[in-house]
Amino acid sequence: MKKYGCIGKKLTHSFSKEIHARLADYKYELIELTENEIQPFFENKDFEAINVTIPYKQTVIPYLDFVSEIAQKIGAVNTIVNKNGKLYGYNTDYYGMKALIERVGLDLSNKKVLVLGTGGTSKTAQVVAKDMGAKSVLIVSRSRSSAYITYDEAVNDHSDAQIIINTTPSGMYPDCESKPIDVANFTELEGVIDAVYNPLCTNLVLDARARGIKAEGGLYMLVMQAVVAVEKFLDTKISKSVADDVFASVFLSKENIVLTGMPSSGKSTVGKLINIEGYELIDTDEEIERRCACTIKELIAAKGEKYFRDIESEVVRDVSSQSCRIISTGGGVVLREENVRSLKRNGKIFFIDANLSRLTATDDRPLSDTAEKLKSLYNERINIYRSTANVIVPDMETAQDEAEYIFNKRMELIQ
Repeated sequence: MKKYGCIGKKLTHSFSKEIHARLADYKYELIELTENEIQPFFENKDFEAINVTIPYKQTVIPYLDFVSEIAQKIGAVNTIVNKNGKLYGYNTDYYGMKALIERVGLDLSNKKVLVLGTGGTSKTAQVVAKDMGAKSVLIVSRSRSSAYITYDEAVNDHSDAQIIINTTPSGMYPDCESKPIDVANFTELEGVIDAVYNPLCTNLVLDARARGIKAEGGLYMLVMQAVVAVEKFLDTKISKSVADDVFASVFLSKENIVLTGMPSSGKSTVGKLINIEGYELIDTDEEIERRCACTIKELIAAKGEKYFRDIESEVVRDVSSQSCRIISTGGGVVLREENVRSLKRNGKIFFIDANLSRLTATDDRPLSDTAEKLKSLYNERINIYRSTANVIVPDMETAQDEAEYIFNKRMELIQ
């Protein structure tokens, strides 16, 4: 039986298996190896072709009979093909990184580029940036050396950098709150590339987009390097249209659908009508009540609105860190920027823009239990809802219409 897969130290959160399942018809396994298991693995050569990930992209090179020119330039291999007992090494990350930069629409010609990090992906980014015509490529590290500048130096001496490429794990799940650098320090910034793909959008990417700067996370790079790896594995060619379709399917299988809107706007009802296989509907209000073992009305009465909002932020952070979810949020979730950021890391926000006349005051919602309170909340929040949404869902005749609008709109946005 032919054997394909990916070797690495920790592969729990790898997307590679499902990406390869969409690209080719073979069994692809995730193979976790310790340092001591590397040598016997390559002595046995019991595989047809494998991918290599952290921390073994350089470790594997001595076991290879051939290393491609690009892999030699980078000094790292992530794809190995066994050809009649001879091992051939390639670096398909190069093509993935280049494809991601092109997808974002960045021109690196004569630009100053900062590459954050010093590992294997950093080396890939450096070679790609130079090959794409960058005027200068500066490597940013926590420790200064003859080859690296520090983060302080990047901010103080190179605030005119036009491109930032992050290759560090900063912002990667489960450390989603962190970011390697503050883009606000760079006044000439034109684009941000982040190799992190889980979450789909790191804080670094969200910060850049908030400033109108082109930015994207690393999932497209991951898919496109896999495309080239499959081409090497099977000695075949995959068209760009097929590759882009695979990316779209992977992205949509990971991206959450987040529903925001006023109390009684129908978020939970619409969420139940969005039928996507494998997706779980999460109602943040219900989750709060489950954790606190009381109703929200009782919680606010006993401990106040601030305590409720703190619990809400905790719930939002937890539920939005996972993928394949339709998240129906409480009416006030958009009042805290941290909530909006958490929700946007792995999802798009769809605001159900229900007319005030359609909303109903109910006794179980203490902040909108009268018509007067409801109207006041609507006037206070409407602009916040609209400004924080990725998509505004117009007031439609039925909840089914709104569910279909959301489903179709999300498909359009990935094209």
